[in-house]
Amino acid sequence: MHVEHLLGDASLGLRLLWAEDALLRREISGVTVTDLEDPARFVRPGEVVLSGLVWWSPDGGLGKAERFVSALRGAGAAALLAGEETHGSVPDDLVEACVRHGVPVAGVPAHIMFRSITDTVYLRQWGGLSRHHALPENTRVRLSRLLAQEAGPDDVLTAAFTHLGGAVAYVFTPSGRTVAATPGAPAVPVREAAALVADGAGVTASVDAGGVSAYERWLLYLPDPDGAPPRMLHEVAAVLAHCQEAGARRPPAGLRAADELGALLSASGGLEDAAVEAALRRCGLPETGPYQVIVADAWLRLPEARQPGAGRAPLAEGALAEVAGHLVDAGGGAASAVMEPAGAGGAGERSPAVAAVVGWLPDGCAFAVLCGDVADGRADEVWPLVADCAPGTVLHGGIGVPVARPRELGGALAQARYALGSARTGTPDVSGLTDARFLTTLDSLLTGVPAEVRTAYSRTVLGPLLESDRPAVAVLLSTLETFLACDGSWARTAQELHLHVNTVHYRVERVERLTGRDLSRLRDRLDLWAALMCR
Repeated sequence: MHVEHLLGDASLGLRLLWAEDALLRREISGVTVTDLEDPARFVRPGEVVLSGLVWWSPDGGLGKAERFVSALRGAGAAALLAGEETHGSVPDDLVEACVRHGVPVAGVPAHIMFRSITDTVYLRQWGGLSRHHALPENTRVRLSRLLAQEAGPDDVLTAAFTHLGGAVAYVFTPSGRTVAATPGAPAVPVREAAALVADGAGVTASVDAGGVSAYERWLLYLPDPDGAPPRMLHEVAAVLAHCQEAGARRPPAGLRAADELGALLSASGGLEDAAVEAALRRCGLPETGPYQVIVADAWLRLPEARQPGAGRAPLAEGALAEVAGHLVDAGGGAASAVMEPAGAGGAGERSPAVAAVVGWLPDGCAFAVLCGDVADGRADEVWPLVADCAPGTVLHGGIGVPVARPRELGGALAQARYALGSARTGTPDVSGLTDARFLTTLDSLLTGVPAEVRTAYSRTVLGPLLESDRPAVAVLLSTLETFLACDGSWARTAQELHLHVNTVHYRVERVERLTGRDLSRLRDRLDLWAALMCR
């Protein structure tokens, strides 16, 4: 099979962006799916490289594209097939780098799954695949039966590698959560697993499941590079993709139950235990705590997505589901308990040590309710690992104080949303999670107040002092800041500003006249201090 044959398959809809005729006639030896910025170690000569371009961002995009394509050229890749879903199109930087290095490049439409392309190469064009070290026929039959029974990834992985006699294999997420492992495989700590798939140790094959966010995608990992034939890994990855897609499909009732719980907890007024308990049951969660609520929002690092609420997609829900998966695993529960309704083999039937449900709030933010003993600080540890799975996305989160009773979940949600607002304000361009329990100072508390409210408060309290175009007024504002920072000490303020104490007295009196506040009163000092921070 040659590159031109693959590009000519109308069912794939690939868009050729650049190639020379001689390069189109190169024979394809295989397919590698990767989102590593330097994929050289995993690409073999003659392979087509599929990339979702998660590694690329407008910031430094030219250099990143140059390193990526240079690695493909050095490894002898036959062509680059670049996914258009992440950025809306294939970046010009990447196309130009392909031209410079002589690597054919084509765009993969957003609606085309990478698995369709690997199927075309391996399963359709190479009818003799089973004769070239792929899965034995009896293993294929076994895997087909498991998929029909909606078996989990552990069963699929075990069946796929049994015939190799003790081969060690894992299914990881990019953030290092272990989804499945072959029997007897040693446990891999989260950070170590994330480093393994990021650094490219061993052999990694992407599980290209449809409808799965960058945070939740699976990676088939073998510590031993010679543990299984490469073509077999692609077949196993395709089977795992079907497994993940089946597990990701939630019945409409499950979707509605999670969203209804979010709407109930968002409603103003007091909550009745009975109403919340019924909503928790429909989500498959226990009716007794402790509970913890996390909310999340995500937006793409694109110029058109800088406005609040712009660029939102299921990214936040996918990220929060992955965070919840880590917390469920750490609590001794089953990761599959996340986002599964009762009666579907999820939290309602297993009653794990920690269970979770993820859904949407009426304002468009994702939320999670976790039930059980979640290790203190565990969410803070996991958040950056999950956020790193999508470098082109800013992921903000807020977490409320643990509560014991269902009726207290509304308050926990309000705390989490306030903490989310604080995260957005504190680090607007950097992913981060804020815990409501750590909003222990006035300045940290004010970060959760909406920007419009902070601005209005500052203008109302400071009034004429904000007329920065008047030098005399600017001097008064600076004096006020120094006076409050010196705890109202006239002598220290005078020393700090290199002024006579009488001058400080005069300026402070003018501030009091302009603002209508008495700086000898603690309450008025606090009002002005808050207004300065809001400014």
